[in-house]
Amino acid sequence: MNLLTDGIEMKAVIANNTDKKLVIDNISQNYPVYKIRLDHLYYNDQNDRIATWISQYKFDNKISHLNISDKEDYNATIHKFITDSNPQALKNTQTNINLVGQQETGVILSDGRIIDGNRRFTCLRNIEKETGKTQYFEAVILDHSIENNAKQIKMLELMLQHGVDEKIGYNPIDKLVGVYNDIIETKLLSVEEYAASVNQSPADIKSEIEKAKLLVDFLEFINAPKQFYLARTMNITESLKDLHTMLKRVKNIDKKEDLKNIVFAELLMQPVGDMNRYIRRIGKIVDNNKFFDNFIEEQTAIVEKVCDELEKHTKVTEQEISKIRSNEQIKKDFKHSSEIFFNRVDSDTTRSQPIKQMEKACDSLELIDTNIFKKLSIDQKDDIQEKLDKIEEIIFNMRRELDV
Repeated sequence: MNLLTDGIEMKAVIANNTDKKLVIDNISQNYPVYKIRLDHLYYNDQNDRIATWISQYKFDNKISHLNISDKEDYNATIHKFITDSNPQALKNTQTNINLVGQQETGVILSDGRIIDGNRRFTCLRNIEKETGKTQYFEAVILDHSIENNAKQIKMLELMLQHGVDEKIGYNPIDKLVGVYNDIIETKLLSVEEYAASVNQSPADIKSEIEKAKLLVDFLEFINAPKQFYLARTMNITESLKDLHTMLKRVKNIDKKEDLKNIVFAELLMQPVGDMNRYIRRIGKIVDNNKFFDNFIEEQTAIVEKVCDELEKHTKVTEQEISKIRSNEQIKKDFKHSSEIFFNRVDSDTTRSQPIKQMEKACDSLELIDTNIFKKLSIDQKDDIQEKLDKIEEIIFNMRRELDV
């Protein structure tokens, strides 16, 4: 069915006498807004916001794509994804729609696929079910198909999804999965096209690509290739960011790979409760040339034990992760080893702190232009002399402590 012809004829689509400005193919244009009956609409399963939920559903049901032929069942499935992905955001939006109606116009395709407005559509579905009253979704209808206009539609979706109102509740892992799918996996968009769509620089998107690749590498390391939902449930977003930053500071390729595997193994085993802080502390070891090599050597031996454990689980699921984490000895080994190096680095930092402070003091003193002294007043010279006496006193006391 084409909503712009059949839908209008059936009165399932009603002109709203307003319009909305959209930029498609760099052309800004006003498009008419319509009211569309909900039973003629369906969710967009290619929406990046629910990427990890879709991946989990496909894995659990051993399918490569969702069946759209039964739209009622299809909509019910994705309705649950939207609800579970951010219940509080959905509740807030629904409360607002109940009070003042739908304020933000959505965007759909002529066959009813929702490109922008999945959360609002979900709220209206809830309201219709609760009140028994027919609801209408206000949206622009584009006479496009997902098959023939995939790039246009994705760029428009990204532009709208990353707008101010839609930033709420966008899971970072889902965003990384979207970047990976759109730029690496399907090659639908170039870095420049993606950057333009989300109003970020190409450099920022390249950084996101690197993090997305780390996410893919992590899932491959734990024998769960492309099971992106696991990364969401394991809450590893911040740790991946910290690892990405650490890796940029390591120049040796072998050490870089060893560090990556160490962090991956630690994230899998979860030896402590607050893994984000734990991984961040590893960054201090990376920056300490005195201990970094020994840390790599000691932890790599434990990583090998993790790899041996993973060989027993050829296809890892949430249940399998729980089983792997039940190996308390490996967790103790990781924690014990890391704590030793954390303490060494902290002690080394404390001991080197006076030297760094003295270097700063020397730098500050050297910046003083002594030629200006002759131009100072007597009071200003007395003030400087007083400060020099204080400095001499401090230096005398320091030398005395060094001689003890």
